[in-house]
Order: sequence, then structure tokens, then C-alpha cells
Amino acid sequence: MIRVLLADDQPLVRAGFAMILDAEEDIAIVGEADDGARAVELARATVPDVVLMDIRMPGMDGLEATRQIVTRPELEQVKVLILTTFELDEYVFEALRAGASGFLVKHTQPADLVRAVRELASGESLLSPSVTRRLIAEFVARPERPTLVPPELQELTNREREVVALVAQGLTNDEIADELVVSPATARTHVGRAKMKLHARDRAQLVVFAYQSGLVAP
Repeated sequence: MIRVLLADDQPLVRAGFAMILDAEEDIAIVGEADDGARAVELARATVPDVVLMDIRMPGMDGLEATRQIVTRPELEQVKVLILTTFELDEYVFEALRAGASGFLVKHTQPADLVRAVRELASGESLLSPSVTRRLIAEFVARPERPTLVPPELQELTNREREVVALVAQGLTNDEIADELVVSPATARTHVGRAKMKLHARDRAQLVVFAYQSGLVAP
């Protein structure tokens, strides 16, 4: 059973998502929060698999709530899915950097919402190639973009650097396999090793790392 926590200050939004998700046999709503502080409190109490987190909430916003949830050792397996009204919400990249595993627009179709919850619960990140590229374009256009080169970068093999760069471009494992002329299983292995060496929770974190470190240039 996939346990889901809903965090949004709009009761109608929460009710709509709850109705869609409760209709699925493998998904259960374990709590609802109308602000970030309550979301953190409920996450600690229920330890959900997935948190649907709105960015703009009164008091503690979704960014800080996400940060507090993903940095708690007892909640390390919890995946945060950011809810936003617009695909290029100005805070989406900050949310990914804070530890969110992906994001979803609020007007998404019911089937896409269910699929997103299941994907995150299975350990995947939710970043479509087109949206990833737009996020990257927004990030690299910022003049204050940091150029940090973490020591972990030296631990990657040349092939793993290639793979991280392709992940940062929004490619799936199958597309990476085609690009490098390797099997999909080999591509998955390289992605997995890169995540382990870089201490990345998921592919979303690899995208952040690639651009912050300068591994991928605009």
C-alpha cells in the first residue's frame, strides 16, 4: 500500500486529490495538512511514502517543509512531489535543490496524478524531459548561478560523468542507452552508481548536481 500525505492550503484541491487517489486499491491517504509546519508534523507521525506538497502555503512554505522532511533520518525514504500551478513556477528548481523528487502541475489529469504517485513510491523521480530542459534553461540563465565543484565529482568515472550529463539533459535510461550504444540495464547501472557516489536521492538531484558543479554547460 502506498501511503500519501496531502499538503495544500486549499481544501478543494486536497479533496480533489484525495478523491482520485482513494479510488485506487494500492493508495491510501494518511493525512492532510494546510501549511508547511503541519505537513512536517504529519510526515513525522505517519511516515508516508509520498508527500504531495504545495509550494505556497501560509506560515512555513512548501520549500522549508520539504527541506525539513528530507533531511530527517527517519524520513529518508519519503518522496516529496511538489504541486504547482505553472510548470515553470519560480520556486520549482529551489524545491528540487531542497530535496523534492519532482513536481506536478495542479491541473494534471487524474491518471497522471496516480501514475506520478506510483512512480515516486517506486523510487523514480518525476521529471519529464521537456520540463527538465525548461527548468535547466531557467537555471542556467541566472547570472548568480554558482559554479561549485564538489569533491565527489572526482569519484565518477568518465562514463558516469557522461551518464550524469545525459540525465541532466532530460534523457531516460533507454535514451541514454541508445546514445551511448549500451544496454538499458548498463545505463541503469551507471545511473545507480552515479547516484550512490554523489549521495543523490534520485535523478532530480543528479540534474541539480550536474548544473551546479559545471559538469554540464548551458
